[in-house]
Amino acid sequence: MAKKKPSKPSSNTIAKNRSARHEFSIDDEYEAGLSLQGWEVKAIRDGKINISESYVFLRNGEAFISGVTITPLNAASTHVVADPTRVRKLLLNRREIEKLEHAVNRDGETIVALTMYWKASWVKIKIGTARGKKLHDKRSDSKDRDWQRDKARIMKHSAR
Repeated sequence: MAKKKPSKPSSNTIAKNRSARHEFSIDDEYEAGLSLQGWEVKAIRDGKINISESYVFLRNGEAFISGVTITPLNAASTHVVADPTRVRKLLLNRREIEKLEHAVNRDGETIVALTMYWKASWVKIKIGTARGKKLHDKRSDSKDRDWQRDKARIMKHSAR
């Protein structure tokens, strides 16, 4: 009997919002489910998604995400009109929504999408409450990153 090769663990990450950590300082992170249609899940499996211009808003005690672009496949369902930029509902607990409302209303923060990933067969999105960074904050973060990189390089060469 031939041995089956172990399959490589594939990355669970579907999409990342790289500019979010650059533009904002993230305070709290939450994991939320997404209410999706069938053609959207098929397109996500094919990698046709962009969350870089998305934002989360709260209305009537519910959370919604806007600005997520899911490009429909050519062979997608023909009986449904595919809207690539429709507003999608986020699935969160009541307590989490109340914390988000508190952060937005009282603390003046915004909610941004950070990453979208697979958790078993479900699509999850990591969102975070954030404050916008000023230019000097971005510069100091850049200096810190450069120093960490240089420090790692120095430590690597000194170990020889």
